[in-house]
Amino acid sequence: MAQQVEQLRADGVHKEVLREGTGPLPDFRDGTKTTFHYRTLRCGDEEAPLDDSRARGKPMELIAGKKFKLPVWEAALRTMRPGERARFRCDAKHVVLYPLVSKSLRNIAAGKDPLEGQRHCCSIAQLHEHYSLGYPDLDELQKNPQPLIFDIEVLKVEAPGSYQQDPWAMTDEEKLQAVPLIHKEGNELYRQGKVQEAAAKYYDAIACLKNLQMKEQPGSPDWIELDQKITPLLLNYCQCKLQCEEYYEVLDHCSSILNKYEDNVKAYFKRGKAHAAVWNVAEAQADFAKVLALDPSLRPIVSKELRSLEARLREKDAEDKIRFKGIFSQ
Repeated sequence: MAQQVEQLRADGVHKEVLREGTGPLPDFRDGTKTTFHYRTLRCGDEEAPLDDSRARGKPMELIAGKKFKLPVWEAALRTMRPGERARFRCDAKHVVLYPLVSKSLRNIAAGKDPLEGQRHCCSIAQLHEHYSLGYPDLDELQKNPQPLIFDIEVLKVEAPGSYQQDPWAMTDEEKLQAVPLIHKEGNELYRQGKVQEAAAKYYDAIACLKNLQMKEQPGSPDWIELDQKITPLLLNYCQCKLQCEEYYEVLDHCSSILNKYEDNVKAYFKRGKAHAAVWNVAEAQADFAKVLALDPSLRPIVSKELRSLEARLREKDAEDKIRFKGIFSQ
């Protein structure tokens, strides 16, 4: 290990051990998964923080040999034992792509698509000064690269084959093979009433396909084929979000589907339910009317939703009358 640390130092990465780890140094052969917490700091007297995985409540996972966009992290981890905590001061040349990596990790923590906002171009093109990442601190770091400090704590190291691989770490072929299986797992969880867990499965399947879609020309046959695979998964995800009462997310996703597929009955129906839940009465009625126009056989279901909406409206009107009566009688 001493030789690896010395090689890092010669290349502009300086390691400071804060707490020793336990056991032998893992061999970190390709496929080894390391789970760790990290804190990213600017160099300087104040060491202003940029990112902190502990604050987000979820550690980072990195699989050796998967060509992660920030190779210095893998190089640093190869010098660490389970339980070890160390600081790595890295010259600017090693962290040029950190703003892009940080943006993806922040999006994941916020429940967004990690590729959201990325154009169909390479990383270098995305680093052009006119391209905004949507985070002012990352935009500044992108324009003016500087050395960074990574405070890393290794939680566990798992050998290849001893863990279930996350979608982001799969090859393109592995993603395509995994999607039907993940979809099936999501359906089974939903049938069991485990709605949150089912939503997470649908999200993983969507992420696999979105990652593949980013590599295709928008509107090309391959892009359209992937998009048609994404749509039913996204509708299942929306069904979960309806049950979790996350209505505005349902509105966003269903609208994105309908912008491309104007005859998608399920998208109109789910969006109508979401509109009704947030008191967008006219919009809900319009969506339900569209459902009937596209599929008249759904009239019993739509009528039930409209009756429910009317009942809620009457109840709300009665509550408003009592409330306003109290105000004006004072």
